[in-house]
Amino acid sequence: MNKEQVITILKKNNDLLSDFHVKALYLFGSVVRGDEKQTSDIDLLVEFEHDAQIGLFKFSRLQRALSEVIGCKVDLATPEALHKAIKGQIMEEAVRAA
Repeated sequence: MNKEQVITILKKNNDLLSDFHVKALYLFGSVVRGDEKQTSDIDLLVEFEHDAQIGLFKFSRLQRALSEVIGCKVDLATPEALHKAIKGQIMEEAVRAA
């Protein structure tokens, strides 16, 4: 699945993102670089609304829901969870998807 396909799917599922108080969703990794394979997962970076109460279970439900609508495995992270050694590179290549 390529970058444009993923972005189109995510934009069609705005209600899902609203239900989880998603402020912004960014695509990064192999799909953005154009070197994805048939078996590649989708790497997404999520920012939640400031007052959102997102615990581990809700975060996991969002990850599963995104995997279902996209149709393949999704790796989901927040900017705060990124290790400082890779955060700069990820933030540089990240493309806003929703």
